[in-house]
Amino acid sequence: MITCSAPGKVYLFGEHAVVYGEPAVCCAVDIRTRVSVAPADSVIISSSLGTTGIDFETHPYVSAVVERFRELSSLKGVSIRIVSEIPVGSGLGSSAAVTIATIKALDALLETGLELDEIARMGHEVEQRIQGAASPTDTYVCTMGGVVMIPQRKKLELIDCGIVIGNTNIFSSTKELVSNVAELNESFPDVIGPVLSSIGKMSLVGEGSVNSKDYVSVGKLMNINQGLLDAIGVGCSELSSFTYAARNNGAYGAKITGAGGGGCMVAIAPRERVGDVADAIASAGGDVVVTEATDIGVREESR
Repeated sequence: MITCSAPGKVYLFGEHAVVYGEPAVCCAVDIRTRVSVAPADSVIISSSLGTTGIDFETHPYVSAVVERFRELSSLKGVSIRIVSEIPVGSGLGSSAAVTIATIKALDALLETGLELDEIARMGHEVEQRIQGAASPTDTYVCTMGGVVMIPQRKKLELIDCGIVIGNTNIFSSTKELVSNVAELNESFPDVIGPVLSSIGKMSLVGEGSVNSKDYVSVGKLMNINQGLLDAIGVGCSELSSFTYAARNNGAYGAKITGAGGGGCMVAIAPRERVGDVADAIASAGGDVVVTEATDIGVREESR
């Protein structure tokens, strides 16, 4: 049996604006999805969702990866077991992580010799197939790890402070939220265009602060970014409650991560204040994950 894992991710800056060609800064975080594979007579996919064969309702991403490897190799049967620390549908890259970890595990099992760039590219193709449209950001960061400016794929210095995630457990449709922003932009281009441009500039200004480990400035920029995300209608009262709870209890800054409308927020904080920030978000009603940035992307853990 071979086990591989891939990390989740958070956005420090730039979501939604990245859809319009603006830069974004994305950070791999050390909550991981692990995929174990072993030879078998048929395809068996097992996770907390149940046990299936090829099944595009229950295990769409893994099923698509298996079909892709059937094109690349003589694969007929395989047993796949998925264990994930990443909440599904929360803006933390759960689909990218399971896709990339599965590709890496099958690559190791079948000895197909894929390079990391090829794994990231295949992962993006799988997400596009399943979602209809997908950014290459999540699959790239889950593959490579670290802090990355997209679309330049520029590696920045690793964030060296506490990261606290608050999950609203409210499902939101990324497709719907992106569509709503597009409608706003069409209705008020002279207003929304500059807002999206400002969100993009956050990434360019924030790059220097990330690289110099000036987390006070990174936090201030995250707070400004959050205000602009609220302005384009992708916030919700729970996310606002969590971000203010974090800021008022020692965080450098806090904002939505991902599409918004629900899902998760992220705060960065001095390590000595992480407990205070986590407690404050929990008291506001959030499910809390305390984690760190990681420069380790997809990896083989055991065989």
